[in-house]
Amino acid sequence: MLLSEGASGGSSLFPLILFGALIVGMYFLLIRPQQKRRREMAEQQRNIGIGDEIVTIGGLYGTVVAMDDETMTLRISEGVTAKYARQAFGRLVTPQDGSNESIADESGDGDSAK
Repeated sequence: MLLSEGASGGSSLFPLILFGALIVGMYFLLIRPQQKRRREMAEQQRNIGIGDEIVTIGGLYGTVVAMDDETMTLRISEGVTAKYARQAFGRLVTPQDGSNESIADESGDGDSAK
């Protein structure tokens, strides 16, 4: 009799532990990475400066030509500028170093093979 009473008490605790583990798992899989991404995006928005090439959240590429606390002005092409909210910043475009060198190396190798 005592054994069966102890077993039923332990089984009612198991769903609570399982539910707690589920909540902790959801935090680490969903909430924490999203907070990290949000912090990184805010840091990038603070660090952009004049002359940086960026992509907006709408997919528009441009170079920052003027900024204030709430807006940034992008040069889209020669003579074309647009004013955006700083929150429209999507990501910083980093030019690939050496991309022209690899093309020059390939054409140089092709000439020496002839």
